[in-house]
Amino acid sequence: MSAPTTTDPVARARDAAARESWAEAYELLHDHDRHPERGLTADDLSVLADSAWWSGHVDESVAARLRAHAAYLAADDHRGAGLTSWWLYYEYAGLGRPAAAAGWLHRARHHLEDLPDCPEQCFLAMTAAEEASAHGDHESALAATRRMTALALACGSPDLLALARQSESRVLLAAGRRAEGLALLDEAMCAVSAGELSGMVTGWLYCLALTQCMEAADFARAVEWTNAAMEWCAPPWTGRPPDGNADTGTAPEAASAALAPLPMTVPSGENPFRGVCRAHRVEVLDLLGAWALAEAEARQACREVPVDCLESAAAAYYAAGDVQRRQGRLEAAAVSYGHAHELGRIPQPGLALLRLAQGRADAAVAGVDLALACRNDPDHDVLGRARLLAARTEVALAVRDLPGAAKAAADLAALAGAADGDVPLLRALADTALGSVALAERRPGALLPLRRALAGWLELRVPYEAAQVRMLLAAACRAAGDEEAARLELGTARAVFERLGAVPDARRAAALLGGGSRRRLPGGLTAREAEVLRLVASGGTNKDIAGALVISEHTVARHLNNIFAKLGVGSRTSATAYAYAHGLV
Repeated sequence: MSAPTTTDPVARARDAAARESWAEAYELLHDHDRHPERGLTADDLSVLADSAWWSGHVDESVAARLRAHAAYLAADDHRGAGLTSWWLYYEYAGLGRPAAAAGWLHRARHHLEDLPDCPEQCFLAMTAAEEASAHGDHESALAATRRMTALALACGSPDLLALARQSESRVLLAAGRRAEGLALLDEAMCAVSAGELSGMVTGWLYCLALTQCMEAADFARAVEWTNAAMEWCAPPWTGRPPDGNADTGTAPEAASAALAPLPMTVPSGENPFRGVCRAHRVEVLDLLGAWALAEAEARQACREVPVDCLESAAAAYYAAGDVQRRQGRLEAAAVSYGHAHELGRIPQPGLALLRLAQGRADAAVAGVDLALACRNDPDHDVLGRARLLAARTEVALAVRDLPGAAKAAADLAALAGAADGDVPLLRALADTALGSVALAERRPGALLPLRRALAGWLELRVPYEAAQVRMLLAAACRAAGDEEAARLELGTARAVFERLGAVPDARRAAALLGGGSRRRLPGGLTAREAEVLRLVASGGTNKDIAGALVISEHTVARHLNNIFAKLGVGSRTSATAYAYAHGLV
């Protein structure tokens, strides 16, 4: 579309906004607004607010919208004032100012609720649905989304109708009606992929859909929509889905050992949704085993995330911490988890598994238990709870709490079974947990759930978890006397760990393949100290260990003192956790 020939900057700005050329619109209106004698109408101030937001000037966006509200009031335009009030509620909420947000939401209701049906009331209905759903009142939430749908159909707005479909899908998913919710989400996303919606609603729906897919543990949809979102965000950006290739992000070698806090700014003219969508992509890349790229993308996402979306930066830091932990870069992982916590995310279960790898069993148990306790109420984030239960199983097994591990695995299996329809990611997590508990209890039924788990992870193309299950399968095969099968599983697992850069796991697999005869022991332990530690991890007392090794109890105590000092632990429980985390048992 060609630009207008008029020299009037306001008219040109209006045309630029219609084309969603936000940087151009912002520059024109911003320059024009510097002159007090050149007044802007309420509608022009709204365009200035929108273009300032898209250009990364959030404070200016709020200031312009406040002026727009005053201008609408002066003109006795309650629809315009009501919509502007809702946008101020939305912006203040994103900036972490809940009191101001609540005030503007009240004003929006005051302006709009007593008017005849109008499109602006859709936003009030959407907010009402979110509030009711947050309180577990799914019926009221559904009623609000259906009012939103009726309003959208009456005014013929594709934007509002897509938002209504997405809002209803979110309520249905939170209520456990998975199949219905995902069907509505797919319908909303059809309008996105067809390029039928405005840039704002397109960005909203991508971000909301990616969150919903991961929370619902629908990994296939998450991969599909993450790729589509990054294509939409890729420069040159015009506000509509481009025809180019997907963005490849920052080169893997650009990632540093630890992600330091970065200034989060959106360069003028770039898509402010880019950082948020990239943060979602990091989680997908992590599961797919593209760890170097995931860490580099996490760093880039933290540069791009706007100041009103800091939760996305927190998610990127957390995902980077998971990568670093599994690669054995424990100090870097601690730094990344710390940044995630600073930005408001509870870094669990990653932090608990980090403490376990450090031999701090008490901290691991306390961390994952507290995180689970915070999720006791009904929660729409099914995958988040499933990951906590999987970690609780792992931690409990490491400290030889078999009843605790069995309960966590059973809860995870119940969560997977309660899902509306088959959910491969939940099923694979549950089968892994059930198989690991059966193996620890030395029950003959461990092979069946472990083989199901391996098939599930392979189907999902999630390599790290598949390799971890192969390690468990190797132990089960050895227990059954099938040494050849055990070595096949160990060899495959080792190759995957080496490709991913999961150094501790690769060393453990190599040691098990070699029978441990030439293994370098962790923590500077001697061979005798490792023997003592294995017996401690098996539940042996000092007297039991002395009898097994034909040494005195005094010598056992001396070995234990040396072990505790070398590993930096202070109890038999922590020493046991260290032994399990480092493959000594």
